[in-house]
Amino acid sequence: MSIPHELSLEFPQSWNAIEQLMLFDAVFCDLASAYQEINRRIFRIETLEEPAGPNVLADLKRHRSLLKDEIAAAVAASKCAVA
Repeated sequence: MSIPHELSLEFPQSWNAIEQLMLFDAVFCDLASAYQEINRRIFRIETLEEPAGPNVLADLKRHRSLLKDEIAAAVAASKCAVA
């Protein structure tokens, strides 16, 4: 079963740029890793593999959204730097 909201699914047009940033930018790599970790935890909670209250799930989703915004901004900045 595939996990919804993985970075490759959220940013299909930018996946090559994300891979490059993950290789060469430690701060971005930490950001992407945090996103993936939170996203996978959300998936485990939603599929009832991991127990959690509704407030925990809502907080995780908010955090994932903030991380996604930061990732999008970093990808956009890297594309501007290359251009």
